[in-house]
This record gives sequence, structure tokens and C-alpha cells, in this order.
Amino acid sequence: MESHVNANKFVVGVDFGTLSGRAVVVRVADGAELGSAVHEYAHGVIERALPGSDTRLGPDWALQSPQDWIDVLRIAVPAAVAAAGVSPADVIGIGTDFTACTVLPATAEGTPLCFETPERPHAWPKLWKHHAAQPHADRINALAARRGESWLPRYGGKISSEWEFAKALQVLEEDPEVYGRTERWIEAADWIIWQLTGVESRNICTAGYKGIFQDGAYPSADFLAELNPGFADFTGKLATGPVGELAGDGVRLAALGALAGTLSAGAAEWTGLPEGVAVAVGNVDAHVTAAAADAVRPGQMVAIMGTSTCHIMPSDRLAEVPGMCGVVRDGIVPGLWGYEAGQSAVGDIFAWFVEAFVPAAYTERAAGEGVSVHAYLTSLAEKQAVGQHGLVALDWFGGNRSVLVDHNLSGVIIGQTLATRPEDVYRALIESTAYGARMIVETFEKSGVPVEEFVVAGGLLKNPFLMQVYADVLRRPLSVIGSDQGPALGSAIHAAVAAGAYADIEAAAAAMGKRTEAAYVPDEARADAYDRLYAEYRNLHEHFGDGQALHKLRAIRNEASA
Repeated sequence: MESHVNANKFVVGVDFGTLSGRAVVVRVADGAELGSAVHEYAHGVIERALPGSDTRLGPDWALQSPQDWIDVLRIAVPAAVAAAGVSPADVIGIGTDFTACTVLPATAEGTPLCFETPERPHAWPKLWKHHAAQPHADRINALAARRGESWLPRYGGKISSEWEFAKALQVLEEDPEVYGRTERWIEAADWIIWQLTGVESRNICTAGYKGIFQDGAYPSADFLAELNPGFADFTGKLATGPVGELAGDGVRLAALGALAGTLSAGAAEWTGLPEGVAVAVGNVDAHVTAAAADAVRPGQMVAIMGTSTCHIMPSDRLAEVPGMCGVVRDGIVPGLWGYEAGQSAVGDIFAWFVEAFVPAAYTERAAGEGVSVHAYLTSLAEKQAVGQHGLVALDWFGGNRSVLVDHNLSGVIIGQTLATRPEDVYRALIESTAYGARMIVETFEKSGVPVEEFVVAGGLLKNPFLMQVYADVLRRPLSVIGSDQGPALGSAIHAAVAAGAYADIEAAAAAMGKRTEAAYVPDEARADAYDRLYAEYRNLHEHFGDGQALHKLRAIRNEASA
């Protein structure tokens, strides 16, 4: 229960996304969102060339600029407080979340190396969707399997090219000078807390899911040396000790919802908030959203659906689930096992199709009706009967995160004819992402980890047709979060806990989080029809999942692009 002292107190949640950062001001007593502001990153996603340079980047690169993140604190936070109409003196805490694994090399003082040598690509932060380290992930996985490393089953048998170790090994082997200058290899989720407090800390969430921290330890120096002798001391750059304790250099591996420190004078100047305000331990956008949806109990799977989808679920049981992104003790809420799975591209698939393949006539018709091209295609697609387009697609246009954990896989569409229209493909792509979600849910349940409730959050909630497709494909009701700003609200909830307004995340989520249960329910006839299509999806999944054809095509592309 919230205390009367919280009635006129507020917290700020800051969500650092792929293209922008959002700040929201939230009332501690009930989670009411009073004001928000968005800052679009000046550099966006750096994919083709370094800023202000002719230095070209290779295939599957994706970088970001730390200056954009600082600008969110300078611009979006004061704007959100002003929009809320609250006094900064009544703000008692600030919490943040980040995409992950978004990781950067820095000095021991926290200076990003790209500030010192901006001409070096590997000096820049690698965004979550930087997939150029897939060969390095493949080597890590093969060696771990050969050696029988105990941590590998905790990640469904494979770690991802998106994660800390694969990306760091890529830096070592492609730019050993930058690797040598790297004193800290740090998640952006932790780096931004460092900037807010002046104190370095590491959170248990990213350490566990993205940094292979299991049972109190990272992979051994012996294992790392077998990958590359120069990699043997890599974990020294992570600088973390046991949860809640101090490592030799004073860096904490901190529990979620804990106090990372207080707002420094410099950060107070950036944000317009009082110096000394509580700062919550860093966290990941998907994982904080569970609190925003009040879905922090065992079996509540939260699917955060946007450019990609992340599936987050607390559980009271430990199991080895093939192809998950990880299972981490205390990884979502303290005291429970936290599971993560995901789809590397969802909204990105629809955006790619609209940008690359929708004819001008459709764009003109959409404009004439005063709607977006997405809305226009949806209006056409939803008039079809299930299966009317004759198509099935594999949702691997950004690779496969779960359950195959292979970012060198690519998308497949079968059944196209000369009669196929853009709305047919658009609907098939929507359906493919729902099939991918069903594959994940079924994999969990077959592994003995039940999914009791499927809760949806994220930008794709705005498309009711898409939500109904998911309900029909999954053959289960969908609950929906009661906020358009799930990660930012979740970060604010963690800030309230760090500030001492609530005893724990569960209590804060119950008071401040919100969701509507069974907002979409499956239609039995459509669900039966989708079962037939899903069976074909599974056949394709098995046929192309070995990567033989798709890997060869990617290799040919890379050779031709060199």
C-alpha cells in the first residue's frame, strides 16, 4: 500500500530507445502519467558511415552516439517536467531503461572511446541490432558446446551475436588497438546511470542476460583464452562483483529496484532536477515493462512489440528452454527466475515492406483517405478470410533470435503468384510474426514453463487487427498494458522503489502499473484456420532453420558487397 506521504510526490522514467529517448513524469501514489517529452536522436542509428566521415561500415553494423543519450537528459527530462506542471522539488526519483545489448567501450572514468577517436568504427557503441559479430558468436557457441560449459543451457544452447561477449570478441579481432584501450566494456543501461550519479554500477539484468553472468561468475579465463589468447582477461573490463557487494575496484553488481546512487550536480544541471534525487539501478526496456503492466508474477509473459519483440516472463521454476535469450535469477524481479526470448524484427519488417515494395498508387490512395500506408494496407488485409492470400512467411528478416538464435537467417515468403497484391504480403508478414510468437510460447510450455497469461505492450498495440491475429494464432486471450509508454512507466516504478516509496517492485507495480485482461479473445473458426497455416510455418521453420540455403545466400551477398 502506498503511503500518504507519496500523494504529492513524483518520479521520472526515461526510456532510451532505438531512434529516440522519452521521459515521462509519473505520480507515485497511483502511476498517473502527468507529462512526457521525446527527443529524437540527432544521429539516429549509424548503419552506413560514421558521422561526418567517409568511413563506411560493413553489412549488419548498427552503432549509436552517446551524445544523443546525454541530449535526452538535457532536453526531454526538463520538457517532461514542464509538461507535467509539477515542481522539480517534488520529484523524488529517476529511473532509466535502455535497449540491450547496446554496449560501448570506455575509459576507467567512463569516457566513451568514440569521443577520443571518432574515426574508429569499433570505438562507437554497438546497438542491440548490430549483428556483424555473428561469426564470433558462432565460435563462442561451438567452443562452449564442445567444452560442456555449464552456463550454455541457461541460454537455450546458444548465445546471440547481439550480446556483450560476441561484440567484444569482434572488437578484439578487428581492432585490437581499440580493444586494448578499452578499460570498461559497459552496457549503455549502466553507462547512463554512471553519468547520472558519478558512480559506476552494473545491473543484474544485463549482466545475466547479455553478459553470461550465471551462478555468481562469468565464463572462465581458460574458456576465453581458448577463443583468443588476448581475450583471457576480458571479464576484467566488466568490473563487477557479487550482487550487492563491492568488487575489488568498488563496482557493484546491483539488484533491480535498488538505489544506484543520487543525482550528481552535473546531472542535476542537465535534467533540472534537484541534486541528491534517488537514481534507480539501470535496467532494460523490456524487463521494466513487466512492472508497468503489473505482470511480475510467475507465468505472466509480457511481449513488448515494436521494431522487434521481446518476451519477458517471471517464473518460480528453472528449466532449460531451447532458444531462449536467457534465464536469470532475479533478472526481472528479485526472488524469481526471469526468462527472456524474442523476435529480432517485427515492426521493422512491416516498415521495410512499406518502404521498399509498396507501389506509389497505394501511397496516393492512403493519402487520399487521410491515413498512413500501414493503416491503408491493414484496412485491405483485414477484409480477407484467413488463408485467402495463399501465403506463408518466415519472420526472419532481421535474423532469428528465438528459438534458433541465428542472425544469419533471412526472411522467406512462399506462395506468391502473379495475382499476389501488396496487402496479401502485408497480411502474411503480420501473420508470420504471430507464428513466431506461438513457436516461442509452445517451446516454453513443452519445456515445463507454463505461460499463464500473454500480455502485450509496445507500439504495435495501436493496430487492433494485428492484435486480433495474434489472439487467433496463439489461441489464447491477450491482455494489454494500460500505458502507451510502458518502458518509461516501468522505469518510473523502479525509481519509486529506489526512492523508498514502496517496499519492493511487486508493491509498486500493483499500485502504479496497469493492464486490461483479455482485451482480445480468439475466434474459434479463425483459430482453426490458422492452425493449418501454422503447420506449414513449422514445416518451413524446420526446412530453412538449418541455415544451409540462407547462409549461402548471405555469404554470396557479402562477397559481392565487399
